[in-house]
Amino acid sequence: MRFRHPDGSTVHLAYCTNVHPAETLDGVLAQLRDHCEPVRKRLGRDRLGIGLWLAKNAARSLATDPAALRGLRAELDRRGLEVVTLNGFPYEGFGATEVKYRVYQPDWADPERLTHTIELARLLAALLPADVTEGTISTLPLAWRTAYDEQRADTARAALVTLAERLDALEELTGRSVRVGLEPEPGCTIETTADALAPLTAVGRTDRIGLCLDTCHLATSFEDPDTALDGLAAAGVPVVKSQLSAALHAEHPHLPDVREALAAFDEPRFLHQTRARTADGLHGTDDLGPALRGAALPDSAPWRAHFHVPLHAAPAAPLTSTLPVLRSTLARLMGGAHPLTAHLEVETYTWQALPPELRPRARTQLADGIAAELALARDLLTDLGLKELP
Repeated sequence: MRFRHPDGSTVHLAYCTNVHPAETLDGVLAQLRDHCEPVRKRLGRDRLGIGLWLAKNAARSLATDPAALRGLRAELDRRGLEVVTLNGFPYEGFGATEVKYRVYQPDWADPERLTHTIELARLLAALLPADVTEGTISTLPLAWRTAYDEQRADTARAALVTLAERLDALEELTGRSVRVGLEPEPGCTIETTADALAPLTAVGRTDRIGLCLDTCHLATSFEDPDTALDGLAAAGVPVVKSQLSAALHAEHPHLPDVREALAAFDEPRFLHQTRARTADGLHGTDDLGPALRGAALPDSAPWRAHFHVPLHAAPAAPLTSTLPVLRSTLARLMGGAHPLTAHLEVETYTWQALPPELRPRARTQLADGIAAELALARDLLTDLGLKELP
C-alpha cells in the first residue's frame, strides 16, 4: 500500500511474511498464492506491499538461479504484490517448533551474517518495483548479549563497514539504493535506541546503515517515542524503516487473575522478553515463564512482554497491548513536515503462538486478521494527513 505524505513524498506500508514462514523458494511462492494475494483482495487493493522474509535456502536458490529470480518477480507482479523491504533478521528455522535463542544466529560477528545480508540486498535491488529506487532491509541488533566481547564487537563493526561498501557498489551497478537497519530488541547487545547510537556512529556510514524501529520492542523496554527519536536525530542516525507492532501489557502483575492471563501467552516457540520499570531502573527476564515463576521482576510496577499481539485486537482484560505507543511513534514518524521514514511494515508473526482460543483456525481467518491490522495502520496514516494511493 502506498501513501502520499503532505510533503509530496511516497510512504510504503507492507506486512511481513514471517507470519507464514517458508524455508524454500517453493514455499515462498506458495505464500504469495495462499496468503498474500488473499490479504490484498480483502483490502480491495490492486497492489499490496509485502515485507518479504527470505530464509537462507530460499535466498540461495534465488541468488544462484537468475531464472528463478525473474520468476519470483513475475509472480509478484501477477498477484498484485510489491516488495520494497525485506526482513533479514531471522536466518532460518523461523517456523520451527522452538525458535527461542536460535533466531539470533548467525550474529554480526559471524561471516555468514554479512554474506547473507549482501545476498539479500542484491535480491532486493532486483525485486524493487520499476518506479522505486530505494529498498530497505532490517537485521538483528549485532548479537544476543551473552558471549559478546570486545573482539566480537570489533568483528561485527568491520562487517558493517564492509556491508556499507558493498551497498555502495550495488547502487553503482544497479542504480538502486539499499539501506540496512539494525533492529533494537530486548536482551540483545542493542536493546534500546540509545544503545544503538555508539555502534552506528562508530561504523560511520549512517547513509547506508541506520535503525529499524520496532514499536513492540520500543514499548517492551519502556522507551518514550519522543525521547528515542530525539536521540536518534541528535546523533544523525536515520530510521531506515519502522515495524508497526504492539507488545503485551499487564498493569497490575501482582494480581492472581493477571498472572493467570499472562500464563496463557507463555508458549514454547518464541522468546517473550519481559520488562518492568521502577524508580531504580529497568528490570528484565529473557522470557515470560521465568517472570511468572520467580521473583526476577518486581510486581509493583507494570510488566510488558515481547509478544507481538495483533494490532486491531488487544488481549481481553485484565491485559492490554501497547498500541498507544505505536500511535505515538507513528504520529512522530509521519506527523511532521517530512516523514522520518518511507517504509512501514506491520510485523505480527505470532498469530499461531497466541493462546489456542485466539489463534486463527484456517487460512481465511488469518487473512482476515492481517487485513484488519493493515486497515488499522491505513486509518492511522490517513488520520495523520497521508493520502492512500491507488
